[in-house]
Amino acid sequence: MPVPGPGYSITVRLEAPPSASAAGDLTSAVGRAGGVITAFDVVESHTDRVVIDLTCNALSANHAKDITDTLETLPGIVVRKVSDRTFLVHLGGKIEISSKVPLRNRDDLSRAYTPGVARVCEAIAKNPDDARRLTIKRNTVAVVTDGSAVLGLGNLGPAAALPVMEGKAALFKKFAGVDAWPVCLDTQDTEEIIRAVELIAPVYGGINLEDISAPRCFEIEARLREKLDIPVFHDDQHGTAIVVVAALRNALRVVGKDIKDCRITVCGVGAAGSAIIRLLQAQTPGDIIAVDVDGIVHRDRPGLDSNLKSIAASTNKDNQSGRLHDALVGSDVFIGVSAPNLFGAEQVATMAKDAIVFALANPDPEIDPMEAQQHAAVVATGRSDFPNQINNVLAFPGVFRGLLDAHAKTITDAMLLAAAAAIADVVDGDRLNASFIVPSVFDNTVAPAVAEAVRKAASS
Repeated sequence: MPVPGPGYSITVRLEAPPSASAAGDLTSAVGRAGGVITAFDVVESHTDRVVIDLTCNALSANHAKDITDTLETLPGIVVRKVSDRTFLVHLGGKIEISSKVPLRNRDDLSRAYTPGVARVCEAIAKNPDDARRLTIKRNTVAVVTDGSAVLGLGNLGPAAALPVMEGKAALFKKFAGVDAWPVCLDTQDTEEIIRAVELIAPVYGGINLEDISAPRCFEIEARLREKLDIPVFHDDQHGTAIVVVAALRNALRVVGKDIKDCRITVCGVGAAGSAIIRLLQAQTPGDIIAVDVDGIVHRDRPGLDSNLKSIAASTNKDNQSGRLHDALVGSDVFIGVSAPNLFGAEQVATMAKDAIVFALANPDPEIDPMEAQQHAAVVATGRSDFPNQINNVLAFPGVFRGLLDAHAKTITDAMLLAAAAAIADVVDGDRLNASFIVPSVFDNTVAPAVAEAVRKAASS
């Protein structure tokens, strides 16, 4: 069952009678309403009243309102204000630009700007590669979106996508020291997106495509890789694939299986699912069965688009047809990047012995993790409130750190697999178990390890 979390955290400022029982009454009320108190602060005290900031976690916006309504029913309680702490974090945006050089006097200004800057401009004009050494290009990534597939929310457009892109930029800086900037394009035309990115590319050392819907994202990425002399990385595809491959490598170590002997069911064949399949194929698994909303992907299924045709041609050795439940029978591994609540414990029971279940749909996975654990040996999700969180933050900061350090002009599967191996190897043999197959996103050894692995792969 879901539990209240910090994504729906509120602070309620209220007045209460100065009685000995007031604190107990308030905390009991929040508990009855299903909230979890995280802070209780008295901010003012008077002879006839106290003013309290009561902070608690809820399940949803509606649940937060239910908690507030419950507090208002208590005798003598007056709710002054309710603050949504998530919205407060986003107030005015989450990132900013700061200068790396002092501008204290005329001499500083003459070197950082005119007239001194002219000599640097001329040097770059003579040798364009110097832009990587003498400008922000050396350490800067564009986080590009058209807002057509924002998280699991759908086509929200560029303005509504901006909070996600800001967050991405903040993560780049926090975990790998990479300067990233949101570029939210007010178009969903493939040609316009490609041209827009081509036009801004001189400023950046890499392009991170984000939240662009499939199948357009495949063409956009492929064509930009052809056109640009900097690496183009689609995080929804390759970031997810890297972490899944890393987690699967360690999960197979836990259950003592070789991927070459494994039958893997991948549910969801959009951007993430397609990339997972293609990166797994580089490790020659026994077989992969791809499943989408219309069932198992097989060579004789009518209406396949170009992406599905390619997948059908290289998976499903026996050309099996049917639904997800059919695909699960005998599978060693399930990887879901699709939709919530697609199957239950009874279907996991039909999988092979010591099954591995990665139910990664967010916020609600393809199967309740507690149900999956009834029969699976290893379970992972995309959520932070269960063990084994498959989170792209483990991959993309370090990947771009390595690409930038190597002055890479492109990105290859060898680099992606090197990143996956680096993430997996952070979890050494003494710590590896069924509940710990990937490191924490706050493990500060991950990004440097990934960066070094990618740098070496890029330089080889």
